[in-house]
Amino acid sequence: MFYDLSDLNSSDRPKERVRSQSRIIIAVLLLIIVILGSIAVYYSPLLEGFRTKNLDPAQIYDQSRQSIVTITGVYMDNVDFPAPTFVSILGTGFVITYNNSYYIATNFHVVDGLRNSTVTFSNGDAYRARVVGSDGYSDLAIVSVNATPSEYHSLRIGSSSALKVGETVVAIGNPFGLSNTVTVGVVSQLGRGLNTGTSGNFTIADTVQFSAPINPGNSGGPLIDSLGMVVGITTASVSNSQGVGFGIPSDTISRELPFLVKNGKYDRHPYLGANLVDMNYELAQAMGINVTWGVLVVSTIPGGPAAKSGLRGGNWTVTIQQQKYRIGGDIITSVNGNKIINFDELTAYMEEHAIPGQKILVGVIRHGDPVLLSLEVGTRPPLI
Repeated sequence: MFYDLSDLNSSDRPKERVRSQSRIIIAVLLLIIVILGSIAVYYSPLLEGFRTKNLDPAQIYDQSRQSIVTITGVYMDNVDFPAPTFVSILGTGFVITYNNSYYIATNFHVVDGLRNSTVTFSNGDAYRARVVGSDGYSDLAIVSVNATPSEYHSLRIGSSSALKVGETVVAIGNPFGLSNTVTVGVVSQLGRGLNTGTSGNFTIADTVQFSAPINPGNSGGPLIDSLGMVVGITTASVSNSQGVGFGIPSDTISRELPFLVKNGKYDRHPYLGANLVDMNYELAQAMGINVTWGVLVVSTIPGGPAAKSGLRGGNWTVTIQQQKYRIGGDIITSVNGNKIINFDELTAYMEEHAIPGQKILVGVIRHGDPVLLSLEVGTRPPLI
């Protein structure tokens, strides 16, 4: 009898083929992993230069110092006096680039009313300065000089919205005329409202509070993060304080720069036309409600956006801790669905997200009940 041995264990052959193919696939995958790992190890030193690095203050100063300028001039202190007196002004600025041209960014209060103003670069070269555009509401100004291209070393504008409380920042300026002075601190808080002499009765919205010491002469200098990017312009410090400084956020610079260069001004600040105050526990108790946060409408400006929208001001006055308040009005608790805890949050949201002519939805608490109002944002009146 003849037997075909090829038929023996024929059922085991497919399994053997599968196991063989699996071993081949595993071997190929291991080979690919080894090759990719070798490539990563080989090229990692070459890629190091493309990775974002945190810089220490010394490195930040070294790459930024040539961008810092000194702004000087005189201000007429007493125009009514038969022999007017002049006061010397000294501030700081820094070089930026916009639309392939070089400019100097600084504070409005540094150049406001300045005569015979000059810009001096870090190498000592000085040029007559011209204000291209300014905005007192944001304490921001853009200056130009007729200098050779080799004088300019521009700084990059970063995003202040990416800042985190506690991260390191460096301020560079000319306090008391001591040029290119560096101070180091941290971001103390974000979204602060700031009242200065340049902004009338309005608040400069969304400023950066930081702990790096600043003094007279620092105004207009850059606030720089650990990536070497400008995240603000140092603008003010609290008198008799230690390490309480404020800066105009870089997002404000980026937002206003095209308008300041092209039009010489920025006229897109939102306007509600209302007098407002932060809610607190004492006010809530006096009003007989449980809402201890939000923004209380004290009064509205006749004919203004708030009045036209139906927002209501207070109708009786109380005294709390020797301070008089007009209460009973609407409490603003949201704008376009975004919760508003206090006045700083309201002004920051409006400045960042609202422009004149835009319609917004304002959520309020009225006599304990929620009400939603449509409001058309107005244009802030020019500074006098």
